[in-house]
Amino acid sequence: MNFTEIEKLEETFQLATYAKMNIAVECGEGAWVWTSEGEKYLDLYGGHAVCATGHAHPHVVEALKSQAEKVLFYSNLVYSEVRARAAEKLVSVAPENLTKAFFCNSGTEANENAMRMARMATKHEKIITFSGGFHGRTADAISATFLGKYREIGRPNVPHHVCAEFGNIESVRAVADSETAAIMLEPIQSMAGVVEAKPEFFRELREVCDEHGIVLIFDEVQTGIGRTGDWFFSGSEFADSVKADIITLAKSLGSGVPVGACLVNEKVSAKIKINDLGTTFGGGMLAMAAVLATLEAIEQDGMIENAEAVENYLREQLKEIPNVARLRGKGCLLGIEFDEPCAPIHETLFENKIITGTSSNPSVLRLLPPLCVKKEEIDLLIEILAKNYPQSSQRTQRVF
Repeated sequence: MNFTEIEKLEETFQLATYAKMNIAVECGEGAWVWTSEGEKYLDLYGGHAVCATGHAHPHVVEALKSQAEKVLFYSNLVYSEVRARAAEKLVSVAPENLTKAFFCNSGTEANENAMRMARMATKHEKIITFSGGFHGRTADAISATFLGKYREIGRPNVPHHVCAEFGNIESVRAVADSETAAIMLEPIQSMAGVVEAKPEFFRELREVCDEHGIVLIFDEVQTGIGRTGDWFFSGSEFADSVKADIITLAKSLGSGVPVGACLVNEKVSAKIKINDLGTTFGGGMLAMAAVLATLEAIEQDGMIENAEAVENYLREQLKEIPNVARLRGKGCLLGIEFDEPCAPIHETLFENKIITGTSSNPSVLRLLPPLCVKKEEIDLLIEILAKNYPQSSQRTQRVF
């Protein structure tokens, strides 16, 4: 089926979601995808931070094939070896304070359940989140989102959600109290334009939470599973070694198979009883095979170290591109900030068969590539930027 036929079918029978690129992806390998027309694209967006191990990683594919031949699914009403092994492996790479895993189907479900657990553990209802944060599109998660139009889309909003300013601890102290159940945040705000906070902010957040008995939730749907050059942002040097009470995960966790998870400490998990949480498809065997194989592939192939090396390499190469003001982010969650709107740059890259992403900041181009992306593939990006944008219309201070 050619692209025109595929496009017509989708537009006829699928409800509108995103504005789509004018390609139909048919297959992929590593950081590359091929379209229905046989064209090859460098994927530096990774299906929106999902394809951590690259497209069709052999270890993940083999694990899925093997599991599919045994049993595709049974619910949490039974025990499962692959679920047990996936949970053990995920907990083993997590910060040591996080000892229990809850599996679901997506990032927004993970965030919904994390907030629910915090409310159960504290017997309070207020949730503090941050300007610029995005936590999903289901009722509680979109009510916790204070970015652009998203909260308006979710009306009527769930009550007891309060907004603080990201990176500003005084704004947190102004709204945090003994009636607060949780403070939840993206450690790096991806959709807002790869916005970061200083490490001491996370230390101060931990102190506020400890003072008032508040559960600290890190939404690591995008920062987790090795993307920032460590398994998780929680516990890393970027967080001043601060450990969250709950981490939420999805996207990279299953290499493209839909799966989400919460990692929870003993203090919170001790409050959760049988039948407090539930999920039909969460923890299904096929998804668990994907989780286990993803974690193994990242570890065996040294992808976390590669993510850090790629960031450092890109940071150096961008110094030669005049219209780049700075590189935001860590590892393979990066935002190239230009001193002009990046929409034309995004379009030019796509015309040259390089897939990237934009953000709510019109000057920030997002890169969320597979963790296996190679330096020579980054060179292709630099080549197009250098060729098409040799000089800037105005100069800003450059930060690298």
